[in-house]
Amino acid sequence: MRIYTPQEVGKQAGDKYLGVLVAAKFARYANELPKERLAQKNEKLTTTSLTALTDGDLQYKIVRRRRSEA
Repeated sequence: MRIYTPQEVGKQAGDKYLGVLVAAKFARYANELPKERLAQKNEKLTTTSLTALTDGDLQYKIVRRRRSEA
């Protein structure tokens, strides 16, 4: 099991909190994919997403949420 430090995640995302949120969102997305499309590794999706983020393979864009009109 690989351990990722907040500094490693922060280098790619600019902020360690943002990096964890991006990796978690990608893991949720990957969980919805068919199992055939995923790599047949015996590692958790969160580990896979953190690896992709720290290696620079994960591209993301921040989208601001709109305020709902009440």
